[in-house]
Amino acid sequence: MQWVIFATLPGIFVANYLFGWGVIINVLWASLVAVISEALILFFRGKPISHSLKDSSAILTAVLLALALPATAPWWLTLLGVSLAIILAKQLYGGLGFNPFNPAMVGYVILLISFPTQLSLWPTPLPLEGHHGFQWDRFTQDFTTIFNFLNDHTNIDATTMATPLDALKIQPNESLSTLANQSQAFTNLFGFTVSYGWLAINLAFLLGGLILLQRRIISWHAPLGLIIGLLIISSIFNQHGSPLFHLFSGATMLGAFFIATDPVTSATSPKGRFIFGIGIGLLIFIIRTWGGYPDGVAFAVLLMNFAAPFIDYYTQPRTFGHTKPNSKLKKLN
Repeated sequence: MQWVIFATLPGIFVANYLFGWGVIINVLWASLVAVISEALILFFRGKPISHSLKDSSAILTAVLLALALPATAPWWLTLLGVSLAIILAKQLYGGLGFNPFNPAMVGYVILLISFPTQLSLWPTPLPLEGHHGFQWDRFTQDFTTIFNFLNDHTNIDATTMATPLDALKIQPNESLSTLANQSQAFTNLFGFTVSYGWLAINLAFLLGGLILLQRRIISWHAPLGLIIGLLIISSIFNQHGSPLFHLFSGATMLGAFFIATDPVTSATSPKGRFIFGIGIGLLIFIIRTWGGYPDGVAFAVLLMNFAAPFIDYYTQPRTFGHTKPNSKLKKLN
């Protein structure tokens, strides 16, 4: 768990560079809420507190959820999402190892459905070529936005913009090349239009994922399956954004290496994890293109969490001493 948290640092730093210090502040606030929520529910359940907190799973849930929220998310939104993720999606089922759904994605989906406006207010990313070093004005703005509890956040609209996925959702008949000509937030990668800000963030999470792969903390099956599934379907329906646009937009790499690889809520066998990842990749594109939300990573992961036991049943490896997998053997009377 600690290595997974460590691997998110490149993505956190790049997101902080683009969106301001609210990213780090939000991660720290979410981590504090997660630890307190976990300790309280363990206390009421009569379970040992220190032993459970040492596994760092609560902090990992908080970090993943905080990274999915806008940097200017109000304090109460993070408090509500993280506490629900820990209490409802994790501890209600018995704690780590018993939760059928990814807690961070459950918390995010609850917030997205309940407070869609607050989750759509992303700050304008600072231009990479024009942003050098520490900016005190941006820091004080982010700090005030997140921790001024009396602020009603009515002034946020002046400093926010739609994400590239929002723009594609709002203007489906307008090509990305046209959107790129209207905004400096896009760049050209191998002949495809992508958002430079989200490209940088996704590359940073890709770097963190490669670190986890190199240390054998995660396996390659689910990430590769997600990437292949997303590339295939986006290549077939490329009028809804190029494959590289979908691969490096939104939370694709965060979902591939840090969420789809959750050992508790994903499939268990290598073949099952690969199928699990392919399903997430296909669903991400379907939800982004024809669904009601711009980015479908959270919904795709939760839907495939539903399917994980089904996938496990049909992808069980052959038991030693048997000629067929267990799922193909007749049940004993």
